[in-house]
Amino acid sequence: MVAAFYKFVALPGFIELQQSILQSAISNEVMGTILLAQEGINGTVSGPENGVRELLDFIKSDERISDLEHKESWAAENPFYRMKVRLKKEIVTLGVEGVSPTKTVGEYVEPEDWNDLINDPNVIVVDTRNDYEVAIGTFKGAVDPETTSFRELPKWVEGQDNLLKGKKIAMFCTGGIRCEKSTSYMKAQGYEDVFHLKGGILKYLETVPEEQSLWEGECFVFDQRVSVGHGLEQGPYDLCHACRHPITDEDKASELYAIGVSCPRCYNKQTTQQRQRFIERQKQMELAKLRGEKHISADQDSERLKKREAQKEHAARSNKNAPHENKH
Repeated sequence: MVAAFYKFVALPGFIELQQSILQSAISNEVMGTILLAQEGINGTVSGPENGVRELLDFIKSDERISDLEHKESWAAENPFYRMKVRLKKEIVTLGVEGVSPTKTVGEYVEPEDWNDLINDPNVIVVDTRNDYEVAIGTFKGAVDPETTSFRELPKWVEGQDNLLKGKKIAMFCTGGIRCEKSTSYMKAQGYEDVFHLKGGILKYLETVPEEQSLWEGECFVFDQRVSVGHGLEQGPYDLCHACRHPITDEDKASELYAIGVSCPRCYNKQTTQQRQRFIERQKQMELAKLRGEKHISADQDSERLKKREAQKEHAARSNKNAPHENKH
């Protein structure tokens, strides 16, 4: 089971949540990544269904996050290799001080109502994702800002007065987190009629029947599935493990493609040193596979936590077995 979730909420003392959430994930055999920041929580995790649900219940035991919503999907194999709980300045990095969806945000639009909104000729539909995500799928008629990172979106907006001024603006992203922060930024810039797709593309693909859908292509996801389609079924794309961009069977048939090393997109952008590093990494991965091991099997966060717990247990046993000091 794969669960994706986020919530913008004031989390003073969020640092204190890191170890308890990590320990809950490890004990429930859950892998993935969770980000914690002053502004909230964001994560995608996977593992046994019972384990994932136990972890979500644990997270929601904090009353500040008790109404956390998540999206579920399924994968044949665990799409993550390790479990990480990271502390960040932002749970999604826009890089603009003062932007906070907990203070102001655009109007939420349910997936069932999204088609009516974006069919309005007075609405400008903006894809807030990065160029490599947009390349494999987007909504019909959506504007592509051609950004390579979310941080670039504010700069794009600054140069779009002619496109955006006086229009209704509908923004969307994969799971809802980036467009929620985007609309908060747009409101701060003085735009009034700003909307975003509640639950993002994933909720739309899960909810809206394919025959009624205005989505074209696949939705890029940040795990080993690479892409999903309607009904959140795993898509046909693979990932170039050199440049991290989605690739097709046609790309893999190219003479410029080498598994784990390069694809037609990145082959001519690599230095000799980079290519040699990728070749060595792929060699080590294949050797690990022959030995029946995972090249990235040892989760560093998990191992550190286990080591700390073992040290605590050892210290407790030592104190228990140590002779009591004679105080008489």
